Amino acid sequence: MKKAVKIDADEMRAEYDFSSGVRNPYAARFAKGTNLVLIEPELFRAFPSAEAVNEALRILLKAAVQAVKAKSQRQAKAS
Repeated sequence: MKKAVKIDADEMRAEYDFSSGVRNPYAARFAKGTNLVLIEPELFRAFPSAEAVNEALRILLKAAVQAVKAKSQRQAKAS
């Protein structure tokens, strides 16, 4: 019967060889938190680049924030 070999958790086994290992080439992109959103073809014709989509969304967000502020101001005046 063989004795069980006790391995220290902080120590690497001799048979593991990472000398020819390659770092993940996608790690930096993954760390940035890339999000992928698919849009319909008719929208792609209207917004052909990520910059165009982002600009349109910023304008829409700004308009929505202004609408919420105006609504809350009207409600405050009515009270």
